Amino acid sequence: MPTGSKIIIENHASKLLRHNPLGDPPDRRVPVYLPPGYDDGDTRYPVVYLLTGFTGRGTLLLNDSAFDETIQERLDRLILAGEVQPLIVVMPDCFTRYGGSQYLNCSATGPYEDYLIEELVPFIDRRYRTRAEAGYRAVAGKSSGGYGALIQAMRHPDIFGALACHSGDMYFDYCYKPDFVKFLNATGRLSLQTPQALAQFLADFSPKMYPKPANFFDVIHIAAMSACYSPNPAAPCGFDLPFDPVTGELRPEVWQRWLAHDPITMLQEARHVEALRRTKLIYLDCGSRDEYALHYGARIFCQRLAELNIPYVYEEFDGGHRDIQFRYDHSFKAISGAFVS
Repeated sequence: MPTGSKIIIENHASKLLRHNPLGDPPDRRVPVYLPPGYDDGDTRYPVVYLLTGFTGRGTLLLNDSAFDETIQERLDRLILAGEVQPLIVVMPDCFTRYGGSQYLNCSATGPYEDYLIEELVPFIDRRYRTRAEAGYRAVAGKSSGGYGALIQAMRHPDIFGALACHSGDMYFDYCYKPDFVKFLNATGRLSLQTPQALAQFLADFSPKMYPKPANFFDVIHIAAMSACYSPNPAAPCGFDLPFDPVTGELRPEVWQRWLAHDPITMLQEARHVEALRRTKLIYLDCGSRDEYALHYGARIFCQRLAELNIPYVYEEFDGGHRDIQFRYDHSFKAISGAFVS
C-alpha cells in the first residue's frame, strides 16, 4: 500500500516582499500537498499552483468544514479513484493588508507577480520532485485567484502550460462598476471623501480589528483594486481612484488603466494571444447566477477566444459566486488530462 498524502506547510522567506510598501510580512506560510505514494519512490510529479480569491491565502484551502471537503480530502478522493493522476499542489500566500494583490506587481502593494514567478516556483522545484517544465505545471484559482491564474498564464507561458479559471474577474465594466457606488456611499458615511482622510483610514486599520466599521468591505474592496490596477506613488493613498470621490464621476484616464488589466482587453495584445495559443489547457467555468456578473465576462472572453481560433473549455453551471469548491473536481480532472507524456 502506498503511503498516504500529506500537507507540508512551508515557511517561505521572501526577499522580494521584504520591503513591501504595506509592511506585510515577507515570510509566507505556503501549504504544499504531496500525493499518496510520494515518499515511496523517486517519481517526479506535475504541479498545480492553486490561487485563492480576494481576502484569502493558501491556508484557507485547508479549512475543515462540516459540509465540504478540504483540498487534501478532495485530491485524495480524486487521485485514489483514478480520476486525477498523482500531482503536487502548491497554495501560495499573496495576501496583503488590503485583502489581496490580484497576483500583480504594483507600487502600492508589492511585487507579488515576481514573488510567485521568480521566487516561489523555483523554490518548489528545488525542494520537491516536480516535473519542472511548463508542460507539467498548471495555475488555477477561483474569483481573484481565477483572475490571477488567467493573467499568469497569459504573461508566463514559459512557466505555466495549463490554466483553470473559476469565476475569474473579467469584463470590468460589469464586475467592478456596481461596487463603485457602494464605496462612495460607505466613504461618505465614514467621512473618508478626501484623499488624506482615506489614506489615514487605510494606514490606521488592522485586518484583524474588531468590530470593523460599518461597510468596511465596501471601502477596502475598491481601495484594494485601485491599489492593484491604478497605483500612483505620488498620491496620498499610493493609488488613484477611477472616479471622483465626491461626485462619483468616472475618471476616464484612470479607468483606462484598470481596463488595461482586464483579461478581455489583454486579448488585444499579440503577446497574450500567442501565450494562450501555447497553453495546453484553457479551462474556464462560472455560475449562471454569479453575483458579480462574471458569467457575462466569461462568455465574452470565450467568444474572443473562438474568434481567434484558440481552443478552450467553458462550462457554465447553475450557481452563484460562493460555495463552488465542488468545481475543483472538474478543473483538476481537466488539468490531469492535460498532463500527458
